[in-house]
Amino acid sequence: MYQNFLVDRDDKIAVVTLNRPEKRNPINEEMLSEFEQIVMSLRDDASSRAVILTGTGNSFCAGADLSMVKRVTDPAERQRLFALARNRRARLIGRTFPLFENLEQVSIAAINGYAIGGGWGLALSCDFRLAVPGAQFWLPEVDLGVPLGIGTTSRLVSMIGIARAKEVIITGDRYTAEDLHSWGMINRLVVPEMLMETAHDLAKRLIAKNPRAVAGSKLSVNAIAAVAAREVTTVQPDLFIHTEEG
Repeated sequence: MYQNFLVDRDDKIAVVTLNRPEKRNPINEEMLSEFEQIVMSLRDDASSRAVILTGTGNSFCAGADLSMVKRVTDPAERQRLFALARNRRARLIGRTFPLFENLEQVSIAAINGYAIGGGWGLALSCDFRLAVPGAQFWLPEVDLGVPLGIGTTSRLVSMIGIARAKEVIITGDRYTAEDLHSWGMINRLVVPEMLMETAHDLAKRLIAKNPRAVAGSKLSVNAIAAVAAREVTTVQPDLFIHTEEG
């Protein structure tokens, strides 16, 4: 049904798998359009109570698909093309990630490898994050000449605080799942062969609870975090025009 995703619904649990393993599941506009369709279908799916998001191969999501930009050798032209493509992606991400984040279903990111840029941002839009030891995370946006999008920025600040968020975003350093687990951003470290089983076990535990209480609690936490995010957007509004996400 989808070119870039596998979607499996079974026993109140929907498993959504990014499926471009030959390139480590990078994000392009076609993929974002499909993800928006999937999110809208989940929003209207009364039978699904939990969503597990993962990637095929050895990566969760390698961020933006830069294959076209990489073929350009001039640094200034590469930066210009990247910024143009990013602005188009940002409009889609700016609609889709918040919709996914605020689904009534609980969402679990099963991070099986690299989560880079927008891939890290996608994981942050989930309610729970499980990751294999050694999975790597980084944000290359500043090194590519653009600010990180406001959505990912606000989620980082709310999860790890201002000082550490600035370090992560501005340095572009790489971090492991173990680092993020020690910060409280990763809920659990899980060996690769147990990752999906553990994600399903967590999903089953969550859907056994009162659905209205779970959905209400989730949306209350998200609403409180959104207040802080709105305050951030008033600081320098021009900086974030068409850069909603990393």
